[in-house]
Amino acid sequence: MNVTLWIIASVLAVAFLGAGLTKILQPKEKLATSNMGWAEDFSPGAIKAMGGLQVAAAIGLTLPAVLDILPVFVPLAALGLAVMMIGAAIVHLRRKEATMIVPNLALCLLAVIVAWGRFGPYAF
Repeated sequence: MNVTLWIIASVLAVAFLGAGLTKILQPKEKLATSNMGWAEDFSPGAIKAMGGLQVAAAIGLTLPAVLDILPVFVPLAALGLAVMMIGAAIVHLRRKEATMIVPNLALCLLAVIVAWGRFGPYAF
C-alpha cells in the first residue's frame, strides 16, 4: 500500500503542479477561453492564489517525505487539495457544468486516500 500511496501522491503532484502553473502563468482571459469558463467568476488575484495553492500542495505531496523534513505536510497537502476539489465541484455545480464535476470528485477521492493513508496506517 505504501507504493500505491506514493504513486497516487506523485500523480496528484504532477497534475496539480501543471494546473497551478497554468493558473499562475496565464492571464484570466486566456484561461476563460481555454475550457476554464469558471475563471470568468473570479478575479485575476483569486485565480493566481488558487494556482499558488495548487503548486504548494503539489510540492507538499512529495518533497517533505522525500527529504524526511516534516512529512506530516504530505497528508495536510492532500487534505488541502481535497477541500479545493470540493470547492471546485461546487463552482461547477453552480455553473451547471455537470461533466466537470466528475474529475473534481475523482481527484478529491485520490487526495482523501493519500490523507487517510499518510495520517493513518501508512504514516511516515
